[in-house]
Amino acid sequence: MFAYYLRLGMNSLRRSPALTLLMVMAIGIGVAASMITYSVFRAVSGNPIPGKSARLFTPQIDAWGPQQNLRGEPAEALGYIDAMALMRAHEGKRKTLLYPVQLSVIPGGNRDLPLNASGYAVTSDFFAMFDVPFRYGSGWSAQDDDAHANDVVISSGLDQKLFGGADSVGRTLNLGGHDYRVVGVASHWNPRPRFYDLFSTSGFADEPDVYMVFNRALDLQMRTGGRNSCRGSLAYTSWQGYLQSNCVWITPWVELDSPAEAEGFRRFLTNYAADQQRAGRFSWPPNVRLRDVVQWMDYEQVVPPESRISLAVALGFFLICLVNTIGLLLAKFMRRAGEIGVRRALGATRSEIYAQYLVEAGTVGLAGGVLGLLLTAVGVSGVGILFQPEIARLARLDPSLVGLTLAVAIAATVLAAFYPAWRAAHVQPAWQLKSS
Repeated sequence: MFAYYLRLGMNSLRRSPALTLLMVMAIGIGVAASMITYSVFRAVSGNPIPGKSARLFTPQIDAWGPQQNLRGEPAEALGYIDAMALMRAHEGKRKTLLYPVQLSVIPGGNRDLPLNASGYAVTSDFFAMFDVPFRYGSGWSAQDDDAHANDVVISSGLDQKLFGGADSVGRTLNLGGHDYRVVGVASHWNPRPRFYDLFSTSGFADEPDVYMVFNRALDLQMRTGGRNSCRGSLAYTSWQGYLQSNCVWITPWVELDSPAEAEGFRRFLTNYAADQQRAGRFSWPPNVRLRDVVQWMDYEQVVPPESRISLAVALGFFLICLVNTIGLLLAKFMRRAGEIGVRRALGATRSEIYAQYLVEAGTVGLAGGVLGLLLTAVGVSGVGILFQPEIARLARLDPSLVGLTLAVAIAATVLAAFYPAWRAAHVQPAWQLKSS
C-alpha cells in the first residue's frame, strides 16, 4: 500500500506543479536556514572530551581579594605561587599546569627561514589527562619534569613541515636558540572548544605546534604568550619579582575520579586559602572554585551569543515556513474533497486517507530536504559573514548534518500535514456525492 500511496502522491504533486514548488521552497529554505545556524552552534557548544569531562576540573583561588576580583569570582588562572603549591600537594589522580608560549623554529642547514610556532609549556600529566593521541613516541615522564628536561612533543603538522612526516622521535629541534629532543609526535588533536585554555584563547584557535616541559620554560624565563592579568601595584622589575607577584597566567587542571574526590579537593583548596590568610598573604576569607569541563565552558561563555540568537531566529523562520506549508497542504487536500468522498464511499477507511496524504506530504518533505541540502552547502561556505573566521570554519556539511537535514525536513512536513490530513479524512462522503 505504501508504494500505491506514493504513486498517488507523486501524481497529485505533478498535477499542481506551482503549489508543489511553493511547498518545496518553503520547506527547503526553512530547513536550510536552521541547519546552517545549527552547524555553527553544534561546533561551538559540543562537549570536547565527553569521556572525561565530568572528571577534569580547573581550580580557582582568589589571590586578589574582594576589592579587585571579578564580581566575587576568583581569577580565571593562577599565579606562580599558588600554581606551584597546587602541584606540590599530594591531591588528585593527575595534575597539570600550562601556559601558552610563542617560539621560533630554526631549521637545520641554514636552508630555510625560521618558522613561528605556538604551543604550551605543560607538565607530564597533560597528555594522559586529556587523552592526547600520538602518531609516534609519547609524552615525557614525571622524572623529566623534575629534571627540567629539554623534551618536546610536536604536532603532526610541524613534523610534516620539518621532517616530511617521518618518525622524528629522537631528533633534535632548535626552538628559540635552544636545542630540544623530540620525544613524541601528536596526531591531529585540537578539541573544539579548547576547554583547557579558555583563559588565553577563545577556544577555537588553530592546533598547537609544540608542547615543552613546564619547568624548562620557567628556567628560560619564558613569558606567557597568552593573557597576563595583574592587580594592584606592579613593583616587580625581575623575573623572580614577576613570579612572586599576584599576576595570574597559569591554568591548572586536575583529574578526579569521583564526586567524593572532587569534594575532598575542594576542601583542600579551602584549607590552602585559609592557610594563606593565617600567614598574612591573604586578608580575606577563602574564596575558591572547582569547576568541571562543562561548568567551566558555561562560566567562560564559550558559545558566542550570536550563534544562539541566529539559531533562535532561524528556528522561528522555519516555524513560519511550516505554518505556510500547513495552509498550502490544506488548500491542496481540500481541493480533492470529491475524490476523497468517492474513495470513502467505496470503502476506504479514515486511516487509509491519513496514510495516503501523509505519504504525499513526506514526498514534499523529501524534495524540500534535498533543496535544503543544496542551500545548506551554499550557506555553510558563507557563514563567515556572520561569525568570526575561527568559528565560521568549524561549520561543515558532514554526513550527520546531511542525515539530520533530510530527517528534519521529512518529519516536519509530515507533522505539518496532520491537520490537513485530518480535515481530509473527515470529509463527509454523502455531501460530496450529492454535490457532484
